[in-house]
Formats: sequence, C-alpha cells, structure tokens
Amino acid sequence: MTKYSTSVEELEDVAVADEVEVGMPSLLVVYNDDENTFDWVIKCFMDVLKYSSQQAEQLAMIIHFKGKATVKTAPKPELRPMKDALVDKGLSVVIEDL
Repeated sequence: MTKYSTSVEELEDVAVADEVEVGMPSLLVVYNDDENTFDWVIKCFMDVLKYSSQQAEQLAMIIHFKGKATVKTAPKPELRPMKDALVDKGLSVVIEDL
C-alpha cells in the first residue's frame, strides 16, 4: 500500500495549474467604428457568436451608443477563434483579461 502525502504548497500548485488549463474568463470586446453598418454587425454576431437577431441587435445598439460592448465572456482559448473571425469580417475586436 502506497502512502500519499500532500502539502498545502503542492495543493496550491495543482490548483493554479488546473486554473491555467481551464482558463480564466476573458472578455471579447467590440468597439464602435464608422465603417460597419448595423446590419453587417448584427449579421456578424449571428454568424460568429450564434446569437439571435434580437441579441445581436441589442449589442449593436449598445456598441453604437456606448462606444464598445462586451459581447462574450469565456476562457481566452475559446474566444480567440471568435475574435479572429470578427476581425476578418472587419470589426474592431479585442480580448481583455478580467
């Protein structure tokens, strides 16, 4: 029979490693610009983020009036392809850490 001994430091190291693997939440932020129409932004949100037309329209309005909006919160590895797809469509998008 093997004995297992775990110190507090070892448990903390495992917790930090698990946190990094799972990923801390980050924010996908879209900024207002003068180049994209409401219809295009709404279509992009529906295509890339899989939002309903109502959700996409509400976010487009927030971006228009406030200058930016967080459109998704998730671990960074999950957000990267969405950011890239939205940037490829001409939107101004960044990922911000919480």
